[in-house]
Amino acid sequence: MVARRSLLAVWLALALLSAAPAAEPGPWDLPWGDQGDGTYRNPVLNADFADSDIEWDAASRTWFMITSTNHLAPAMTVLASRDLVNWRYAAHVWPGLSWKPDYDWRAMDGYRWGTWAGDLSHHDGRWFCHMIDKTYGLIVSTAPQPTGPWSEPVTVLQRMDWTDPAVYWDETAKQGYLLCHWGDTPGGPKGWHDLRLFKLSADGTKLLDDGVVVYSGPRSEAAKIHRIDGRWYIMAIDWVDGDRKQIALRSTTGSIYGPYERRVVLQRGNGFTHSACQGSLVQDAAGAWWFMHQLVQNGTPNFQGRPQALEPVQWIDGWPQIGADIDADGVGEPVWVHAKPAAAGEDARDIRLATSDEFDSPTLGLQWLWNHNPRDDRWSLTVRPGWLVLTAGKPVREGGFWRAANTLSQPILGTARGDAIVKLDLAAMRTGQVGGLCHFSDVCQLLGVRIAADGARTLFANHNGREAAGPALAHDTIWLRSSWQRDAATFAYSLDGATWQPFGEKFKLTAGNWRGDRVGLFTWNDATDDAAQAGALAADWFHLTFSAISPR
Repeated sequence: MVARRSLLAVWLALALLSAAPAAEPGPWDLPWGDQGDGTYRNPVLNADFADSDIEWDAASRTWFMITSTNHLAPAMTVLASRDLVNWRYAAHVWPGLSWKPDYDWRAMDGYRWGTWAGDLSHHDGRWFCHMIDKTYGLIVSTAPQPTGPWSEPVTVLQRMDWTDPAVYWDETAKQGYLLCHWGDTPGGPKGWHDLRLFKLSADGTKLLDDGVVVYSGPRSEAAKIHRIDGRWYIMAIDWVDGDRKQIALRSTTGSIYGPYERRVVLQRGNGFTHSACQGSLVQDAAGAWWFMHQLVQNGTPNFQGRPQALEPVQWIDGWPQIGADIDADGVGEPVWVHAKPAAAGEDARDIRLATSDEFDSPTLGLQWLWNHNPRDDRWSLTVRPGWLVLTAGKPVREGGFWRAANTLSQPILGTARGDAIVKLDLAAMRTGQVGGLCHFSDVCQLLGVRIAADGARTLFANHNGREAAGPALAHDTIWLRSSWQRDAATFAYSLDGATWQPFGEKFKLTAGNWRGDRVGLFTWNDATDDAAQAGALAADWFHLTFSAISPR
């Protein structure tokens, strides 16, 4: 059954792609990631994996990456790689966002906030994840290994309007440090920010002093600390000439407190219209240096959010040169294609990001995230084995989709073409219930089924408030599909899984609420919150396919 489903999904996807009108190809339409010939093409993670931080785990010979998830749960995604190019989902740090009631399904009031940029570090046999929620404060959890189990979050300092923690464990001096964007520079130019350095307790749960400002700059943020060949470096972001630029700060003394001299080391260019900044300076298995960073969603295309790009690093006169100095101005620009880093294991190219799900496991795939903390009594993978069952609930207040619990989604991959197809059983849906396939960022696009007061089922599409009523549905089973080429998307439905009818208007994929476009499943019931009467939507499988990744 699984094989037939997978073959059907692939056939449908290929048929759709061959029928789609051709667009003039650009660099974003070309295969990305591992090219299979010893090279890679940027972005190596062409999806919404924002605010990354990477650490090497010598025990497993693996690089682990954390990325922010904002109001989505589980929170703070953990990915793993053997070569810095091929990545897989590995874990999540927090099963939910427990530190503030806004993120609970009873409130649904945490859009844009929640899990922001964090720091992954290890010390004294423990792994640490520090994160600052701008609306709450600094929290930390620990684990024996990056895949967990992670401890309950501990509040280090409750303070608003600071961000981007970076931890460094000085094993020689037996001292931990935490660097962060602390806020506006008192008396400084408008828009200037302080980077403040604190001493950190050995268990990572306490700031031991009031901190020292080690740098102030134009909208400075996203700092990371490094000690390389006996010298202290801080990698950070400054806003210069209308662009977020990656800077390097180098201590002119042997002290972590500086003073620091500054140099811009990476900026947009070479065909990249996005700001190229905020990432991790790491070494590969052969000791060569690399910089993994995000591409900010201020360029074109932007609907996929903030993908990750990997740049080679050369050290020149004690400064890192990131990417390639295409225009010979002394500052690096991102590269499109480069030889791969040295791998730490032979299985590196076998890694694939999970996308499709047959729902045959009793646990959700790690690619899935709930919109806010889920209502756990209203979803199941075991009550009907082989199916995901979403039981509807009443939105917490007026707002429909945005206030309804248990919307489940994952990021789209790539920017060229893609399809999301789901097979649904409608038999248990009840009066007042809606449910189906969705896209959302700061706007929502819905294709679903509505159950009227007389029990009649009808198809509907809702394009950010513009609703279209569709035909009556007599069948218990329906297939829903979203297809997109670049940022232009359409919906379609099928009653047999083979013949498709387009429905609804053409719509545009967007980024918003600090996230790229996400695709997934939704249901709610405006009439009742009683589980027995609210109805349930069952998904047999969900297939997400995409183009522009190289075959292996």
